[in-house]
Amino acid sequence: MRVAIVNDMSLAIEALKRLILTNSEYKIAWTAANGEAAIRNCLADRPDVILMDLVMPGISGAEATREIMKKSPCAILVVTATVAGNFKLVNEAMGYGAYDAVETPSNNGNSDSASRLMAKLVNVERINQRLQRNTTTAPASLTKPAFIPPGGSYSLSNLPPVVAMGASTGGPAALEMILSQLKPTFPAAILVAQHIGEQFAACLVQWLTSRCKILIRTAEPGNRPEPSIVYIAATSNHLILASDGTLQYSPHPIDNPYRPSVDALFNSIADAGCKPCVAVLLTGIGNDGARGLLRLRQTRWHTIAQEETSCVVYGMPQAAAKLGAASQILPLKEIACNLEAFLGSSSPR
Repeated sequence: MRVAIVNDMSLAIEALKRLILTNSEYKIAWTAANGEAAIRNCLADRPDVILMDLVMPGISGAEATREIMKKSPCAILVVTATVAGNFKLVNEAMGYGAYDAVETPSNNGNSDSASRLMAKLVNVERINQRLQRNTTTAPASLTKPAFIPPGGSYSLSNLPPVVAMGASTGGPAALEMILSQLKPTFPAAILVAQHIGEQFAACLVQWLTSRCKILIRTAEPGNRPEPSIVYIAATSNHLILASDGTLQYSPHPIDNPYRPSVDALFNSIADAGCKPCVAVLLTGIGNDGARGLLRLRQTRWHTIAQEETSCVVYGMPQAAAKLGAASQILPLKEIACNLEAFLGSSSPR
């Protein structure tokens, strides 16, 4: 895998080089000391992944991410001194298409942050490989809807209505757009799987809390979904709804590079027999969530995929559209109104 490094500090570039080259299969594509050079270099030589610093002279890492994703898109991993301290820029970069964020490793390369960075690179490589061989053709077993017959029983019938959402690249901003429009008395529990690192998840919850009237929480094992609460997946394991109606985390499927996986969440809801409600698949690279959305549609769920022009990356919603998994394809700004109309929410803001 060819890795590019963008950082205005030569010592940081050298430390990242040494760390990356500990894996003999990784090569340094190029380095850049500022955002302008990164944009030029990427146009001339697109790498497999860019390690993007945020705070640099001239164009910031977030702005550089926006330009690269418009002109020569590739995987971008934000590498910054502090994710929490630079949260605004981290979130901005992810809104423009950065895949994830991790803290800059120490110079000796023996820190936990070094291990996290290398793990992120392995994950990016697996995603790139999956994208290269990906097909969005539905398997034969999914081509005929398996609708639940009228009067069917549900093992989770005592739960409130559940809205399931999945997002990846560009997801934080998309989630903010939707959740900030919802009333604090929204009558459903909302379960969210956003491809994001554990370190960033708590910051995402804090940021959404500052912008939304509805209550936002990290999903904790054993939580039982309650109405008017948004539960955000907060680990690298997959958030699932268990058959006893509680939220849990599972490492399976272990080989899924999208973590936490939208398909894992959607499939767990389908497996549990949760009463049909609404599932939403938002902007993101790849096809995670598309098959899970199809399963939910086949069990009478109202399923929504984000419309192309409002996506940062039209990957996951496009895969859902090709499978016929979405009963509606909507611009981002219309999704919140659709949810409230579907659930008959009429309480004042």
